[in-house]
Amino acid sequence: MENYSRAKKAAIKLPRVGLVMSEVTSTPPGADGETPFELQYFPPDPDLAEMVSSFYFVRIDMPVFDEYERADRPQFRIMSSTAGEYIFPDGHCFPAARATIVGPTSGSVRARGTGPLRIYGFGLLPVGWATLMGDHADKLTDRAMDAADLFGNWIDDAVGALTKAASTEERLVIANNLAREILKKNQPAPAWFTRTVDQWLTESPSPQVPELVEATGMSIRSVERMTKHYYGLSPRMLARKYRAVRAASAIARGQTLDDAQLGDAFYDQSHLIREMKRFAGATPGQLANPTRYTEATTRGRKQLAGKVSPLVSDT
Repeated sequence: MENYSRAKKAAIKLPRVGLVMSEVTSTPPGADGETPFELQYFPPDPDLAEMVSSFYFVRIDMPVFDEYERADRPQFRIMSSTAGEYIFPDGHCFPAARATIVGPTSGSVRARGTGPLRIYGFGLLPVGWATLMGDHADKLTDRAMDAADLFGNWIDDAVGALTKAASTEERLVIANNLAREILKKNQPAPAWFTRTVDQWLTESPSPQVPELVEATGMSIRSVERMTKHYYGLSPRMLARKYRAVRAASAIARGQTLDDAQLGDAFYDQSHLIREMKRFAGATPGQLANPTRYTEATTRGRKQLAGKVSPLVSDT
């Protein structure tokens, strides 16, 4: 892979710019007055809004972290240690790297790690994913890779800068600059197409593929090829994924499906349970009493409403 050492300094530069941050999402204090787990979400700077879904910083002060992450968009993650792994829907296991690129996922992913642990990451929207991976965008579904294999060893300097940052504000500036540098590699995805697909996914509780085909004016074969490339999944699977994770997020926030306008999105209770188990890694009953990780994730994303795409804040 091409080495990006020429971008090293720009990636970790700390310009003095104003930042607007979301509220902090954390678990209730423990008996000792400290929280064993904390998660913060932040919107990206405006120039990254079509490529980055959100930034997040995680503090895990527990001996073991073992959670099922819902099916999600691609992620770029930096970890303070590599004592962890991702187990994908087909059983494939990837040992976490200091900087890991996780592709789009078609089902829940088991994430395991040994604490204490710090995670600094950001989600990639389809435009950003295609810009990062180019022709390889559709080859990393349900897989991950070491970011150093793509960018070379300069990524270690960015990892060091993030982990040693003195404040959240400084860390967020580094993260935005890092995203700018790594998203210069390839030509971006056609924005008109990704905007059409995103609108299709958010306007209906149960998106139908013929509606997307009509909205794009393309053949079904072309639409399938482009959604697989930019989103990692076929239109039908993409619709199922976002319908399930929207419902899962609503239940984890204490809403009913009717409250979330998803009351007619599933055929029956068994259909709802199957879809949530596959894409969210939990049943509706389990989500009604979410783990601290699930609760923090769904609440934190919702706090970004109005600052990011509904495709991010509602899931």
